[in-house]
Amino acid sequence: MAVDNKTQFESALLRRLHSLLLQIGDLEGQLARGPRQIKAGEGVVQASQETLDQAKQAVKAATLACDEKQLQLKSREDRIEGLKAKLNTASSNKEFDLLKEQIAADEQANSVQSDEIFEGLERIDELQEAVAVAERELAEKTAEHKKRVEAVENRMVVVQADLDHVRNELAKAEAEVPAAARSEYKRLTEGRGDEALAPIEDDSCGGCNQTLTTQMVDRVRLGFLTHCPACSSWLYLP
Repeated sequence: MAVDNKTQFESALLRRLHSLLLQIGDLEGQLARGPRQIKAGEGVVQASQETLDQAKQAVKAATLACDEKQLQLKSREDRIEGLKAKLNTASSNKEFDLLKEQIAADEQANSVQSDEIFEGLERIDELQEAVAVAERELAEKTAEHKKRVEAVENRMVVVQADLDHVRNELAKAEAEVPAAARSEYKRLTEGRGDEALAPIEDDSCGGCNQTLTTQMVDRVRLGFLTHCPACSSWLYLP
């Protein structure tokens, strides 16, 4: 139901209402950002945890590979000892030469594998250092997040108290809205929030920048409730 265009509505009250609605919007935005800030911090900690898990997995994989090479080395060394024992019982020069060739081949393979094991152990040391770095990073991020959560939660208590206070002040101001305009005021503010009201800025609507006629501006100056012809916001003098 449209409001009678002769309804009186002083700009001072509209300014007060708009200011309070803007404050509420800002405070509600701060409350909404709090959980998002905490969630973002949780993501940082989770990323650090995943980095640490990957570093530990790399150490585990490298250790298993190195252990496997050491087992192969030991097995080949045992086989060399067995081949050397057979040298004394070789039944012919050919068998003796074959045994010597096998021993030489195994010893060469062991030499190569010993180098690989040494490199593997060095690699494990590097990976363990990466684990230590990741652990320190995780500890730092966890501590930072704990402080962040505490700060955000403390801030939210203050913001909620401020919001309750402003809502109370808004209720008082809304009680002064002329009876003929209360229904439309409620409909507009519930649907558009602080955008339901707009100041006049340089003879234009401060909400949508629509140029206003001199007659419209004069009506606002005279205290009549006036809508922006473009966005339907209630206009007031800043």
